[in-house]
Amino acid sequence: MRLVTLEDIHAAAAAIAPHVVHTPLLSFDSSLWIKPECLQPIGAFKQRGAVNALSRIPSEDRARGVVAYSSGNHAQAVAYAAKILGMPAAIVVPNNTPQLKIDATRAHGAEVFVVGITERESRAAELVEERGATLIPPFDHPDVIAGQGTIGLEICADLPEVATILVPVSGGGLISGVATAVKSLRPNVRVIGVEPELAADTAASFAAGSLVRWDAHDRARTNADGLRAEPSELTWAHIHEYVDDVVTVTEDEIRDAVKQISRRTRVVSETSGAVPVAAYLNRELPAGPTVAVVSGGNIEPALLASILG
Repeated sequence: MRLVTLEDIHAAAAAIAPHVVHTPLLSFDSSLWIKPECLQPIGAFKQRGAVNALSRIPSEDRARGVVAYSSGNHAQAVAYAAKILGMPAAIVVPNNTPQLKIDATRAHGAEVFVVGITERESRAAELVEERGATLIPPFDHPDVIAGQGTIGLEICADLPEVATILVPVSGGGLISGVATAVKSLRPNVRVIGVEPELAADTAASFAAGSLVRWDAHDRARTNADGLRAEPSELTWAHIHEYVDDVVTVTEDEIRDAVKQISRRTRVVSETSGAVPVAAYLNRELPAGPTVAVVSGGNIEPALLASILG
């Protein structure tokens, strides 16, 4: 299996530069900085991988469009990338996707198909077959991983003294790209994945040394809706090669982290994006300058109000 390389990530950075924000590092306290990917135009890091993947589709295939399946943020990302690059997009989302994310995806001009939580990949495959479209998976694709890896390039450039980087884990595309970039540039920097305890399949895999599968309904228990997917063989290969550890946090710790991020940095994080800060606040982690990747800010207003109230 070919892993993504630093050269792939540098190429992705050049391809996506006109369409993404080089997000700043914001001080949380004396040792922690957050990387607020919620400041991207779609409110999440997924824009990086989607733009990179769509930009590499051959011109003769673009008229047939793209298909994606997603729990929400990848849906928005592909819809946004398809809009700016002039392609039709059809997106399949599970029926537990927050309405906020469904509405935002439709607002970018994409067709949205809502299905059961175990049916999104099969429905996407049907659409690809019907339309001759290109499938853009949310994480199981080298171009998507390379796009997400540009976050690692930015962190290393903006905080050369960084010692630890905390990254949310779901399907594994984000941590695969970040870890590849960081370990290629700074092998001594620790890259630690963070998961909800209620969707801790990657932590179980890391402990076992091989992929451990959890039922989709079990993973759906967490309120961190963007962290309900499971790694693929491709992303697991990157995690196994480059990631130093995977830790877990509770639902209450995640909610408190959303609150702390808002109060200390004036940034709105969705629950999925807050898990690295939850780990920083509640787990014994290596000392030294630390960056938490706040992966997105697309949180339902009522949920945010309940957390901040």
